[in-house]
Amino acid sequence: MKDKFINLPLTKNEEKSRFELNVDGHIAFIDFKETNSTIALIHTEAPSELAGSGTAAALVEKTLNFIKESGKTVSPYCPYVFAFIKKNPQWKELVSTRFPKYDEL
Repeated sequence: MKDKFINLPLTKNEEKSRFELNVDGHIAFIDFKETNSTIALIHTEAPSELAGSGTAAALVEKTLNFIKESGKTVSPYCPYVFAFIKKNPQWKELVSTRFPKYDEL
């Protein structure tokens, strides 16, 4: 994660069911669905103003850290999150073994 994102707080917006990262007034987010044991990450989106800045990767990393600290597992249905975990295999331990593409990570 780039230094400029380290101190930015991740917001869990319960009303909109999404994790948010505010970068220079622009909101990047990941839609989620949550159960007692798992958080499914459905869709990641960053405004075009933040394209190429590393915002989406920082958002995913902060979200995965949040899930890890909550003691839950993750189901990375979002293709971006799935690719992030595949590229950073240290996060696979957080993925639910019931996730349909678990063996592809």
